[in-house]
Amino acid sequence: MNRQDHIVRGFKATLVARAIYMISSALLMLVLARFLLDPDGYGALYWAIGVLAVIQLVADLGLGKSAARYFSEYSERDPGQIPHLIRTTLALKLGLLAVVTTGLLLGHEWLAAALGDPGAAPFLAAGALYIVAFSFSTSSQIALQGFNRLGYSAAIQAISGAARLLFAVAFVVLGMGALGALFGYIVGYALSAAVGLTILYLEYYTRYEPAEEYEPGLARRLAEYSVPLTATRSANVIDKRIDVVLVGIFLTPAAVAFYQLGKQIADFLLAPAESLGFTISPNFGEQKAAGQLESARRIYETSLTNVLLLYVPATVGLVIVADPFVTMVFGADYAGAVPVLQILAGFVILQAITNLTSDSLDYLGRARSRAIAKGTTSVANFGLNLVLIPTFGVVGAAAATVATHTVYVSVNLYIVHSELSLRLEELARTLGRICAITGVMAATVLLVTPLISNLIMLFAAIGLGVATWWVLAVTTGMIDLQEVRSVIT
Repeated sequence: MNRQDHIVRGFKATLVARAIYMISSALLMLVLARFLLDPDGYGALYWAIGVLAVIQLVADLGLGKSAARYFSEYSERDPGQIPHLIRTTLALKLGLLAVVTTGLLLGHEWLAAALGDPGAAPFLAAGALYIVAFSFSTSSQIALQGFNRLGYSAAIQAISGAARLLFAVAFVVLGMGALGALFGYIVGYALSAAVGLTILYLEYYTRYEPAEEYEPGLARRLAEYSVPLTATRSANVIDKRIDVVLVGIFLTPAAVAFYQLGKQIADFLLAPAESLGFTISPNFGEQKAAGQLESARRIYETSLTNVLLLYVPATVGLVIVADPFVTMVFGADYAGAVPVLQILAGFVILQAITNLTSDSLDYLGRARSRAIAKGTTSVANFGLNLVLIPTFGVVGAAAATVATHTVYVSVNLYIVHSELSLRLEELARTLGRICAITGVMAATVLLVTPLISNLIMLFAAIGLGVATWWVLAVTTGMIDLQEVRSVIT
């Protein structure tokens, strides 16, 4: 199987799994928000998850991605080192988890009080289990990405999403409320972690005969490379979670619900870009090691073009239909999420580019550069949130996210260009054509927006926009139908 076929096959598997994960997440979001929890309960659940995500940083550091980088490298160079690498990674992770979960169990009441919400103490106590389950689920998924076994990695993600939906809804229906939903998350991640660790043990730990000698300095390099990845991961959490925590501290649980709902809808739209970035990134490390940077550039430019073609029109369309979509799907109680979603539409296109680029930079060996950029912009994001949330509420939090992420994406693209020498003029011409298509599509949707009065009309308007985009993309040559058929089949 050549590299392009391997990428297409991996993308299909990852996209299907991501679709299962995102559909189950969307159903969970819809059922909890519209039927099972009021805005205060919904906000309390996701505020607690935001706090736990910050604590999770210490439990994971950057070990998962650091291990994946060395799994990718040594599976080709010296497979006998793989069992040694797995044992080292597991030992470090267990040590970190023991420290973090013990501290959380002992100090959950104090932490809840310090954050201004003593009622969150039960969520934080249960968070010890959440951190362990989530850590092993995501680590096994990333490790299998490093081995370029994207089908397995995708399956773990799909299992976690489906199991979360089943158990979270069941526990809430049984009368456990928002805390029950958190236990549903724990069970979902625990099941997927069990599957992932079993695959790693059977397929890789027992498959390779351990080398007689652990390569000198390899364990140290594994730990050292996790440092910039930890910085990047910390910055990611600040971007994605700390704003939710700050909204809860400065505002109300209902405000958290509005902000979280907007972010969840934006995340749902990002599934294709995340799948594509997850699929292509291991290839960059392999191609750089082989001196095939021209091939790496073609893959990145083609992927970037496809991402822009999808997400520039999607961003504009989201701004147009945000109001009727939120109020008709989730109910008038969540109307406060509309301006958040409209501002975060800008974040969607930025994060789509980030999903395509970030992992690729790690595999190209530019984790340190990306970490510096991410750390700087995340500190700026934190500062902007402190200023804007008390003044402008949830809209200020959304604006801070978009502003700082614009800078981060610009730096990422500069680093990619320095590595791969992108053809900027050709990319600019492509972007111009995409903007022209978007303009026609937006005009078409705006004409029918005043007619939207129910869900049928809403989805008809969205369908009209998609159809317009598709016809224009095909007629202008942006989409090759023959290539589409080859990907589908």
